[in-house]
Amino acid sequence: MTTTEWITDIALVLIVFRQLREGRLDLKTFLIPLGIVAFVAHSYLHSVPTAGNDLVLIGALMAVGAALGIAGGVYTRVRAVGEHLLIKAGVVSAALWVLGMGARMGFQIWVSHGGADNVARFSIAHHITTDQAWVAAFVLMALTEVVTRLATIFVRSRMVNGSQAHTTAAAHPAPSLGPTA
Repeated sequence: MTTTEWITDIALVLIVFRQLREGRLDLKTFLIPLGIVAFVAHSYLHSVPTAGNDLVLIGALMAVGAALGIAGGVYTRVRAVGEHLLIKAGVVSAALWVLGMGARMGFQIWVSHGGADNVARFSIAHHITTDQAWVAAFVLMALTEVVTRLATIFVRSRMVNGSQAHTTAAAHPAPSLGPTA
C-alpha cells in the first residue's frame, strides 16, 4: 500500500470518529466524505471491467457497501435543537463504518503480503478476469457505502425537519379570521 492509500483509508475511518461526538449537520458533513471517495475513485477507478463474472463481483461488493451505508445512516442519531440539526454516530454506526473501511484495508494488506496467489486462484475459479475488477469492486463498494450512508442521513434529517415543522405548527396554530373579516 502506498502512503496515499494509507492516508485516504485512515481519513475515511476517522470521518465517523469525528461524528462520535455530536455536532451540527451541515454541508461539511456531506462534502468531506464525498470529496475523499471522489478522490479515491478518480485515482483508482480507471475502468469497470464487464467480462466474465466481474460485474457479479462488483455488484456483490456494492450491495455490501449499500447495506453497510444504509445501516450506518440508520444508526446515526439526527435530532433538531432549535433551528439546527445535530448528528451523532452511534456505536453501531461507527462499528459498521470501520468494518467496511477496515475490510478494504485488510484486503489490500493481505493481497500485498502473500494473499495475491489466493485471490488469483479464486479469480480464475470464479471467472473474474482482471485485478482491475477487484479494484473497481472495492472502490465502488466504498463509494456506495459513503453515498448511501449520507443519503440515509439526509432523508432522516428531512424527516426530523418535517416533524419539527409539524409540531411547531400544531403548537402555534395560525390565527383564524373571524366572521367580520
